[in-house]
Amino acid sequence: MEAWIIIIIVILFIAWRMIPAKGTKTITTDTLKGILNDMDKVFVDVRTPAEYKGRNIEKFKNIPLGSDLSKLPKDKEIIVICQSGMRSAQACKQLKKLGYEKVTNVRGGMSSWRG
Repeated sequence: MEAWIIIIIVILFIAWRMIPAKGTKTITTDTLKGILNDMDKVFVDVRTPAEYKGRNIEKFKNIPLGSDLSKLPKDKEIIVICQSGMRSAQACKQLKKLGYEKVTNVRGGMSSWRG
């Protein structure tokens, strides 16, 4: 019985971490392909430098999760990606707390990217 409680708590914690911040838009990698040349958007990859170096999307700037995101322009939409979508969801929450209004998370992250 005790093990089930722990499993339920872990599942709820993971689900809570994946819930997008209020006002955060979510897009698929297919949608991402169509907007990569949009100059009114800033593309941010929050994975580690090693992950980014191993495989990345050219338009994305590597700013690892935990870095200072406040230097990003507030007048442009910020598109955030990571490996699976969890770290980028966290980064989106941080950006919303910093007052960014146009924040978008790429669902599935680089694991879903076929480019």
